[in-house]
Amino acid sequence: MMNTAAIVIEGLDVRRGRRTIFEGLSLEIPRGQVIGLLGPSGCGKTTLMRAIVGVQRTRGGSVTVLGEPAGSATLRRRVSYGTQGAAVYPDLSVRENLRYFASVIGAPRGDVERVLDEVGLRDHAQQPVDALSGGQINRVSLGVALLGAPELVVLDEPTVGLDPVLRAELWALFRRIAESGTTMLVSSHVMDEALRCDRLLLMRDGRIIADTTPRALLEDTGERDAEAAFLALIDRDVRARRETRRSLREEER
Repeated sequence: MMNTAAIVIEGLDVRRGRRTIFEGLSLEIPRGQVIGLLGPSGCGKTTLMRAIVGVQRTRGGSVTVLGEPAGSATLRRRVSYGTQGAAVYPDLSVRENLRYFASVIGAPRGDVERVLDEVGLRDHAQQPVDALSGGQINRVSLGVALLGAPELVVLDEPTVGLDPVLRAELWALFRRIAESGTTMLVSSHVMDEALRCDRLLLMRDGRIIADTTPRALLEDTGERDAEAAFLALIDRDVRARRETRRSLREEER
């Protein structure tokens, strides 16, 4: 299993104060695919990603990434994490930002030029980041995440606030990166982006309510678009949980 899985999560428990975020969460994510982690804001996507990159305090369970415990020192160059919002310096040029972060992680010489081509920013390399468009700034952040040729790239809502054209361009880029062998785990609350993924993890209230593919999602629900399919799954989940509670009450009588 470890040879084919990028991420294996078993019985993950995460709590904040008295609030339970995850309780016994288990899932497995394959290598070399675009994995969409989708669900409404507040459902636990960011917490799950933080657990995967090893910066989330947990109460129990295990998270294994590329065969190593999440957060291991050996994973620092193999896993990259793009947080919500641009994590770059606005007063530096695109190339200066990439050079700085490349030096921080000890990326190979020439990596900056490779990344400039991968994210399509060579023509803007000398421009300061604060002179770029929103989509271009997101590309700079993505470029930082790609330095060092990581095996797993974790991106937390990288297309939030972008127009449909820019979102489509970034998802096309994610696809090209995955085709080179890199695993892309990308979160979003925009459901039409689900159809751009190889695999879908649909979350609600700290639970994975569907682990599926875009085609299987539509076939299973009989819907024509991802948003309607997700709403159908939520309705199914609510009814199933209501029935479970009713059965438990009957057993207690």
